[in-house]
Amino acid sequence: MKKLVTVIMLLYAAFANAQYGKYVNPFIGTSATGHTFPGATVPFGMVQLSPETGNFGWHYSSGYRYEDTVITGFAHTHLSGTGGVDLGDVLFFPFQGNDPQKFQSSFSHKNEKASPGYYEVLLNDHHIKSQLTASAHTGLHKYTFLKPGKARLLVDMQSGLVESPGELAGHVSEGTINIDSKTNISGYAFSSQWVDKQVYFTAVFNHDITGHHFVDGENKRRLILDFDLRAGEVLEAKVGISGVSIAGARKNLQAETLNKTFEQVKTEAARVWENNLGKLKAQGAERTKISFYTSLYHALIQPNNIADVDGQYRGADSLVHRSANKVFYSTLSLWDTYRAAHPLYTIVCPERDGQMVNTMLQHFDVAGLLPVWTLWGKESYAMIGNHAVPVVVDAALKGIKGFDKQKAFAAIKSTLTQNKNPKYDWSLYLRYGYLPSDTIRREAVSRTLEAAYDDWCAAQLAKALNKAADYQYFSRRSQFYNNLFDKSTRLMRGRKLNGDWVQPFANLDSGQLAIGGDYTEGNAWQYTWQVQHDISGLIKLMGGKKAFSKKLDSLFTMDSKVFGKGSTLDVTGLIGQYAHGNEPNHHVAYLYTLAGNPAKTQALVRQIADEFYIDKPDGLSGNDDCGQMSAWYIFTAMGFYPVNPADGHYVFGAPLLGSVSITLPGGKSFSIEAKGLSEANKYVQSISLNGRPYTKPYIPHKDIMTGGKLVFVMGDKAKPPVF
Repeated sequence: MKKLVTVIMLLYAAFANAQYGKYVNPFIGTSATGHTFPGATVPFGMVQLSPETGNFGWHYSSGYRYEDTVITGFAHTHLSGTGGVDLGDVLFFPFQGNDPQKFQSSFSHKNEKASPGYYEVLLNDHHIKSQLTASAHTGLHKYTFLKPGKARLLVDMQSGLVESPGELAGHVSEGTINIDSKTNISGYAFSSQWVDKQVYFTAVFNHDITGHHFVDGENKRRLILDFDLRAGEVLEAKVGISGVSIAGARKNLQAETLNKTFEQVKTEAARVWENNLGKLKAQGAERTKISFYTSLYHALIQPNNIADVDGQYRGADSLVHRSANKVFYSTLSLWDTYRAAHPLYTIVCPERDGQMVNTMLQHFDVAGLLPVWTLWGKESYAMIGNHAVPVVVDAALKGIKGFDKQKAFAAIKSTLTQNKNPKYDWSLYLRYGYLPSDTIRREAVSRTLEAAYDDWCAAQLAKALNKAADYQYFSRRSQFYNNLFDKSTRLMRGRKLNGDWVQPFANLDSGQLAIGGDYTEGNAWQYTWQVQHDISGLIKLMGGKKAFSKKLDSLFTMDSKVFGKGSTLDVTGLIGQYAHGNEPNHHVAYLYTLAGNPAKTQALVRQIADEFYIDKPDGLSGNDDCGQMSAWYIFTAMGFYPVNPADGHYVFGAPLLGSVSITLPGGKSFSIEAKGLSEANKYVQSISLNGRPYTKPYIPHKDIMTGGKLVFVMGDKAKPPVF
């Protein structure tokens, strides 16, 4: 009776405290190209326990697609919103009866639920109610077998998210599952997909294992367990995960969930989410709050702390290291997240942002290069640029603690001068002032532009540390973007070794990774604006603010259906040739403000938010990309955006919410109010900060973190700029 009362009290507490989590819809982005997952996780946790509906190819980057009608199991690791395929480790599938030819069950969305830290579904074919929750390093399963028959469970270490069925058969090079006792199993797998990784687990059940057999012969990676249960009885499993060892997985399990009930862990997960979501207290239309809090939820899923509870983690060299603060972050999708997700962390969780930077420096110590795109501690080199650089510099210039600034600059300088990144030949870059398209056959323009931005960031930290020579050196390099600006077309264009422009100029061709072309996941129209550090310089190249705005107008009014050669998988969310579904365009709507036309920014951000952030499974216009798509919405809903993510300035747009209060360290808060906001009143009439008229086109980070009140007065007509 006492236990029942405790459970009821926990359930009541979870429901009563769900002020913000109730606005999170984990199914947003699980259809079309969003690539999110609906399963259970906690902020920045190692475990993402989620259903899988398929294994193969780009569409199954997260393992789950809302369009599907069968579930193939529940795995413990997943990526959120990426365009790359990996993880899906340690898969469980409950069933009854004989071993089936296919381990799968039909399901209905009517019998499916998800909320922060919790997932539930009915497996129709086997009449099994499946419930999942998670802590940082463990996943908890609760299976209610509703019909008579032997309860059985597949534990699969061969399964994973890969490109093809052929890869599934060979992606695990080593691994096995062990029966440790009547109620405990453990195992591991070494796999190779996006990166090479090692995953270890241990599982504890609440019932004795009464039988077992392997369905893959001597490999011993696909195990079926039998349990003697009556109809209506519950099988529970607590599963610890580690990248270090089975012993590490046991430590994680013992520390976090071994002596807790499923309901306790579920309640704790919900509470952790409430505490994090509640750092931004928003008021406004319900649909806007759903988009806002779901975006915040998605942004806080990663990066993932892959260190065990004792601080041990497996690094880029595949060896075990120990982090003094017991955190080591991976799933660093930096080409995406440097733009807005990391600036968001400097506001809502600055201490954690400092830990992330320290992780990057620990990675540098092992790899000799700051991270580019790391997963489970390993470098994938998946994208271009060296965009740990702006993240490190942004944190350093904002005074975020937790790392050594001198060490940080040394790592930046080495990263941007030593040829450790296979996508950059710095001697070639320096000799020509750009990467020549007839030598660098893929993404030469995009790689040059992204490098110039990193160079500007390096220069700013050098200046702050009184390193005059380094400041001059990297400042000069940051202007290399000028060398690819074609004045005849006013677009960024590829050049050859001899200085000639690439002919013909296929400005609508969309380059992508292995496909070739001068651009990365986009074309010349979309990449021309990738000069985040020197918008005034780009305006000058274009011929002034009027010409610049006219060129921007062309971007947003061109035919959306016209493309050249190349892949358009990531060229989605189109308004003209503006592609909101891919990150290089995320700052572009805000450029009107910097060109003296803020009303155009204000109208456009409302249009983008209304069209591309919808409360439906297919409500995202492109991959969420580890929270970057979501971070754009969070900033935009508050009324500003980090056009240059490392200059500490947030450029004004127009708010989407009536008010937002940001909880800051030290008991301070910063509140934002949009007076008169409505569907019609989307234009900013005036801005005030702490009661005084405000005429800058941006608000500095320090003004937010000091605390205070920012007020927008809204109206239905565009006002002349007050900046």
